[in-house]
Amino acid sequence: MTPAPAPTEVPTPARFRQPRFTPPPGATEILLVRHGESEAAVAGRSFELLDGQGDPALAPEGRVQAARVGARLGHERIDAIYVTTLRRTAETAAPLVEILGLAPVVEPDLREVFVGDWEGGLMRQKVAERDPVAVRLFEEQRWDVIPGAEPAESFRRRVGGAVERIAAAHVDGRVVVFSHGGTIGEVLAQATRSEPFAFAGADNGSISGIVVTPGRWILRRYNDTAHLDPGVTSGPGAPPAT
Repeated sequence: MTPAPAPTEVPTPARFRQPRFTPPPGATEILLVRHGESEAAVAGRSFELLDGQGDPALAPEGRVQAARVGARLGHERIDAIYVTTLRRTAETAAPLVEILGLAPVVEPDLREVFVGDWEGGLMRQKVAERDPVAVRLFEEQRWDVIPGAEPAESFRRRVGGAVERIAAAHVDGRVVVFSHGGTIGEVLAQATRSEPFAFAGADNGSISGIVVTPGRWILRRYNDTAHLDPGVTSGPGAPPAT
């Protein structure tokens, strides 16, 4: 009697799941936190100036936002904390600094865009009143339509240079940068090669993020406010900078 043929084994096909993003070797993850809400501008009064730029302290709402940023990031792996020369960033970083015990590093080139004749809080008023120059500012997506403001190319170079320096100092690391609405918008525009104001207007206390590799910057997060209550994010119509 002829034996029955052995059953043919059918090979299991290879399976290919969608992979999760992993920073490549040599990359640096940079979390960009916009400072908490700062003091209100009052018509006819100027904020205290630091090197010509408005330097308001945080408002009470901004201190709440700062505490919630600290609670959100305080249990994550962070290798360094950066702030700018303007005190609202250091005040926003303070809760996270206390939790992690990391001394903040000051990076002057990630300070806010200089808005010339509209420094000291005047820009908020001009935007709220829909001044013709403010309208043109958003139409042309150039800060330097404001008299005396920082040239667009100068702003681009200083912000890009600061990001590259931080990345070079923290290869395979993860850092938090407390910065400003206009500056964060510029970083993300450079990362995505988008229109200049495509990412302007991140909420106070929000977290955005990029991964910097030797070849490119990769956008990973924008305007994450999961740690904030709706009542303590930026108000409607808030300008994207200062």
